[in-house]
Amino acid sequence: MIKNPWKYYLIALVIILIDQSSKLWVHFNMEMGYPGAIKLIGNWFKIHYTLNPGMAFGIQFGFRYDKLLLTLGRIVATCMIGRYIWQLAREEHIPVLLLWGWTLVLGGAIGNVIDSTLYAILLDNAPYNAPMSWFYGQVIDMIYLDLWEAKLPAWLPLIGGSYLSLLPIFNIADVAIFLGVVAILWARRSSFWKQGERMHATTPPSASGAPCTRKPG
Repeated sequence: MIKNPWKYYLIALVIILIDQSSKLWVHFNMEMGYPGAIKLIGNWFKIHYTLNPGMAFGIQFGFRYDKLLLTLGRIVATCMIGRYIWQLAREEHIPVLLLWGWTLVLGGAIGNVIDSTLYAILLDNAPYNAPMSWFYGQVIDMIYLDLWEAKLPAWLPLIGGSYLSLLPIFNIADVAIFLGVVAILWARRSSFWKQGERMHATTPPSASGAPCTRKPG
């Protein structure tokens, strides 16, 4: 059955609004870092305001225009995902879970792209050495599962000397992307199972390894 792609774009929009609302609330109402952290459950589940200038875990490539290339790459990837959702919705026999997965990824990706593209202009949060404001906004993260943390050796490239948590501080957009990837993998796996069952059901006995009997002539 062909599905309405606009329904999935609307779901992605809801994810974006929730993500951006949470980030703006944190920005305007919390102090950055450990002093402003809010404990929700014990000492391990906190709202902790931090900025991410690069990719996951704060990793950067280390050259002048790395953030610009990263942001432009995210924009291109987001456009491709949006187009792919349209194509999937117009096809028959596409698992709904697969569409939901890509929709979650789209909403989360756009949420973080907004940070990278606009926050340096709107919130003035570009890194001190940024060559420009456009496309150099830092992503706002706030969900912190403080289970374990250690300092990395200084000799490690890119991330040496920084603190590494068992789980990084993340945001609503990251949660949407993670759940979307899980849904996509599960939908693909279920699709392979069903395809294998159909092939097994339609395979003749001789092709499946069963002995063939021949009438005596």
